[in-house]
Amino acid sequence: MYDADACGAVSGFHALISSGTTPKLLDNEKNARYIGYGGMLMESFVAIMAMVAASVIEPGVYFAMNSPAAVVGSDVVTVAQTVSSWGFAITPEQLTAVAKDIGENTVLARAGGAPTLAVGIAQILHQVLPGENTMAFWYHFAILFEALFILTAVDAGTRAGRFMLQDLLGSFVPALKRTESWTANAIGTGGCVALWGYLLYQGVIDPLGGINTLWPLFGISNQMLAGIALMLASVVLIKMKRQRYVWVTMLPAVWLLICTVTAGLIKLFDANPAVGFLALAKKYSAAADAGQILAPAKTMDQMQHVIFNAYTNAGLTILFLFVVVSILFYAIKVGRAAWSTKERTDKEAPFQAMPPASQV
Repeated sequence: MYDADACGAVSGFHALISSGTTPKLLDNEKNARYIGYGGMLMESFVAIMAMVAASVIEPGVYFAMNSPAAVVGSDVVTVAQTVSSWGFAITPEQLTAVAKDIGENTVLARAGGAPTLAVGIAQILHQVLPGENTMAFWYHFAILFEALFILTAVDAGTRAGRFMLQDLLGSFVPALKRTESWTANAIGTGGCVALWGYLLYQGVIDPLGGINTLWPLFGISNQMLAGIALMLASVVLIKMKRQRYVWVTMLPAVWLLICTVTAGLIKLFDANPAVGFLALAKKYSAAADAGQILAPAKTMDQMQHVIFNAYTNAGLTILFLFVVVSILFYAIKVGRAAWSTKERTDKEAPFQAMPPASQV
């Protein structure tokens, strides 16, 4: 819920893309406001649509779709019994009927958000335009819509990540900073894909379900990145001697930092293994040392996967917190220095027109 609301209002991923990739696609700077604000309005619409779609689904169906098989079971009878025991009555026939209506073999263990949104959209549009097989059509239409959205997001994110990785590695090997070099680009792209690909693989092999480990990290890091963007925007406003507007970026930055840093600390140090990464790792480590296998893990190898993934997530959370605190320190330092001067201290690269060959 936090991530759906926050991404619709302010998103670090969108701040990263709109400050790096999108400007290169504009032929006129005047279009930046229309595209930027229009894009976030559409993102807000998608967030609202996702919550509405999730709310119209039968709660029993919702939990059957979004619970890992290791927790609720792998057949409709077991899943229906488990979910019903939670207080959300559902029958095996209902689960089978939903799968048949959308043209799928099963709806069990379809965590991740995309199938849930697609089922919700299909149920809503089926009421507007009823007919035989229309629900299956709308379900697969929504899946196609989401797939295109995800593919473009991954493409843009990988490109921006490649630029940053090349810039970082270029501090040690200057040749890697050359974005016109195919070799440097291949190394940067390969490294970026390997990084997010590992996180994807980690989620796939995690017995607890990838959504349970990756989603908190995504929510924390995305909104932390938004806070970083707002901090940098605040410094730019101060450097431009437009301090009277700095509250516009500073207030949401403070709020985001409070929320995300608190969330990061909770995910690190909460004593409840269902919440804290370190508590989860300690719980499974103690059980593994005693020769016990805790559900939903079924083998000792899966126990080790849970432990390793929990420590990996804890390490990434510590890295995120370190980056945020470091940038906050330097933002305050640079902002105070710029505030004390009477002249503008911002610098802007001179305009460079695109060569005619690249405009074709």
